[in-house]
Amino acid sequence: MYAARGQSVHMHYSLPAAPLRPFVTAFYCADVTCSPRDAWLEDYLQPEWVNLRFLLNTVAQSAIGAGELQRCSDFSVTGPTSRASRFRLRSGRVWGIGLLPEGWAALLPAQAGDYADRLVDGLADPVFAGFVPLARALAANDGGFAQELELIETHVGELFAHAPPVDPAIAALTAALADPERVAVAELAEQLGMTTRSLERLSRRAFGFTPKLLLRRQRFLRSLARFMLDPSLKWLGALDDFYYDQSHFVRDFRCFMGMSPSAYAKLDKPLLIAAARARMAVAGEAMQALHRPVGSGTL
Repeated sequence: MYAARGQSVHMHYSLPAAPLRPFVTAFYCADVTCSPRDAWLEDYLQPEWVNLRFLLNTVAQSAIGAGELQRCSDFSVTGPTSRASRFRLRSGRVWGIGLLPEGWAALLPAQAGDYADRLVDGLADPVFAGFVPLARALAANDGGFAQELELIETHVGELFAHAPPVDPAIAALTAALADPERVAVAELAEQLGMTTRSLERLSRRAFGFTPKLLLRRQRFLRSLARFMLDPSLKWLGALDDFYYDQSHFVRDFRCFMGMSPSAYAKLDKPLLIAAARARMAVAGEAMQALHRPVGSGTL
């Protein structure tokens, strides 16, 4: 929970059932209360995998990178991101479903690269039609948190129960990216038994970006997660072992977050801090993109 200046954020994370864990990182819920003085709660989200979000009795605006804030649909989809997402929320509830690359490949008939660094209206884009009944059911429900979670778990379970098999190389690449010792594209290709060109195609199709960018993103997020969980470390204490020096980290920080580390450290992070701590307690990782999938891709 985060509470300050009359604002509060209550975060709830729930891991999916075992058969869904290769596909879904978590189901999560944010209950936001804004103060009379501050009608919006504002924050930044670090780069992530795909997220499906359902707004219940609230209004949200978001932008990826330096773009202008735009109003979010009641069912909005954020593709895989390589830049920070700026957002603001009014009082209300937001449900989210985090999809791993294998989950994208199993359910969604589109290239992840076509949705990279994009925010789209899930109600209008036919790619996400399978989740529209869930969005409508959540909007009509008045049974509270437990009933809403049950709706989500049941609907998502049914979708994946009818999903076709997924290329096992996607799960292998997801697991390899979660390994902090993997720092070179050539190593990834060798581990997966693929040519570099084949790895590039797979990565853009299911992950949204090149393997080189994904490795760089993972290294950055490992450092950011350490700082978020323990700001007393300062940035030098949080740096990943594979950063050459602090200036190397600063360049990556500006690339992924659009600001300097010092500017970011001064910001309030009401939702991000609450989310990082809640996710760490339930899933063992503070950030979605660092999530380690469990199990195979077979239901």
